[in-house]
Order: sequence, then C-alpha cells, then structure tokens
Amino acid sequence: MNNNLTLRVAFLLTLPPLMWAANAVVGRMAVGVVPPVLLNLLRWTVVALLLLPLAWPVLRQPQLIRERWQHLSILGLLGMGSYNALQYLALHTSTPLNVTLIAASSPVWMLAIGAVFYKVQPRREDLIGAALSLAGVVLVISRGELDRLLSISFVVGDLLMLAAIISWGFYSWLLARPPAHMQGAARPKWDWAQFLWVQTMFGLGWCVLSAGTELAVSGEEIHWSPWVPVLLLFIAIGPSLIAYRCWGLGVASVGPAITAFFGNLTPLFAAVLSAALLGELPRLYHGLAFALIVAGIVVSARKKPV
Repeated sequence: MNNNLTLRVAFLLTLPPLMWAANAVVGRMAVGVVPPVLLNLLRWTVVALLLLPLAWPVLRQPQLIRERWQHLSILGLLGMGSYNALQYLALHTSTPLNVTLIAASSPVWMLAIGAVFYKVQPRREDLIGAALSLAGVVLVISRGELDRLLSISFVVGDLLMLAAIISWGFYSWLLARPPAHMQGAARPKWDWAQFLWVQTMFGLGWCVLSAGTELAVSGEEIHWSPWVPVLLLFIAIGPSLIAYRCWGLGVASVGPAITAFFGNLTPLFAAVLSAALLGELPRLYHGLAFALIVAGIVVSARKKPV
C-alpha cells in the first residue's frame, strides 16, 4: 500500500460514491415495497449467485476457509450483514438529509479508528482535508442555506446510520490491515471475485439471521411488482460488485483514510441524481461543494515532503 493517488485510482474511487448515491435513491424508492433488512438479504443473495461462476474454485479449498473463518465472518458481518442493512433501515426511519450528513462523517471515523486501533496518527493534511471535504458536504445538504442546516433534528434512524458508518470504517481498515494469515505468501490465491464471494457467503449468514428477526418483529413482507427484480439486479451489480471491487482496489492502493474522502462525493452525486429525477438543474452550490470536496481529497493525498 502507498499514498500515491493516481488518476486511475481516483477514477476507481469515484465509481463507488456514484453507485452508492444511486443505491440511496433506489433504497428510498423501496420504502413500503421491500422490508429494509430483507432487501439487504436479497441483494447479497443475487451477488453470491452472480459471482459463483467466477468464484467456484474456492469450493475446492474448504481448509483455507476454515482456517480463516473468524476473520472472514467479521468481514461478512461488517461489510455485508451490518452496513447495508443499517443504511436501508436508516432510509426508512430518518430523513435523507440526516443520513447524508452522518455518512459525511466517514473520514473522521476512519481517522479515529486508525488512530485508536491501528496506531496510525492522522497527519495535518488529513485533518485539513477532512474539514474541507465536510464543508463541501454541508454545503450540499444545506443547499447553501444556513437555516436549513440549523433546523436539523436527530432521531433513532440517525443512530442507525452512525452505526453503519462505524461498521464500514472497521471493514475498510480490516481490508487494509488484515491479520497475518491474509498477508503475503500466507494469503490464499483468491482473486477479487473469489474473495468477495467468500465474504458474501459469510455475510449471508448474518443477513438471514437479521432478516428473520425483522420478519418476526415487524411481520412486514415484500410487495412484488415488475420493477422489484430490476431494482435487485441493479443494487447487486452497481453498489455491490462494481463499488466493492473499486473500493477494495482503492483501499489497497492509498489506504482507508484517503479512500474515505472519496465517500464524501456520495451526497453530491445524490443531489445531482435527485435533481435529474425531479427535472431540476444543478445549482451554484453544487459546483462550490464539488470544489471543496475535491480540495479535501487533494490535500489529504499530498505526500509528506522527504
């Protein structure tokens, strides 16, 4: 892993927030149609099926999986079983404005987790970058109006989204700093599809457990319509396969702290997508926010002078 942010890595890290912005829009559309935790289960079930033709050789290596089941189970819990389910729950019980604001705190949590659990102290550039990037996000979610920002109130759903972001922070650091049996020559020769499939299979166990709990508690069921399969296929391919692959490459290239700043592009993309769906043109504050977010990324990616 190094801190060189190339154009290729920047492009790869721009795709996940675009996919996740679309995922938030789709998740909001699914309210009242598909229960949130069940939606997460169906999403990763489709992902597992799509990956199986690429990942089936892993089935010949049960010993490698058994030796690493604890680490893989934690990855499945944090990355598939928790983050997405909590996000869909938050979209049911909180406002999109609040969810976006809390998600924008991702770089802060990434830096905090790195400092506390991995002894990686944030640089001055990281802190300045976080401030610039968060300022851009605040500009988007407030639509350039201070009164709108000051009127925000927090509810239970906001706490769910906070838990989701913390879960994602730990997941990203586990990818960047895996245990010894997942490093170097000790790491199984799994390609990206095989590794994601193994994580997904462990994650599905958590998804089944949480979806069963949801059904027992709420009794809410899915309301099938022609567009539901299309919805599931999109969130399985875009926000899952494409986004997770690109995010994993980004974390491996520049680390979770810098990678997290790209996540702040999500509310900007969400604003643009929402504007497009509503037939509204982007406004000046979108451009200003984009400049601030990019500035945060550039500052945080600066290498320390030798």
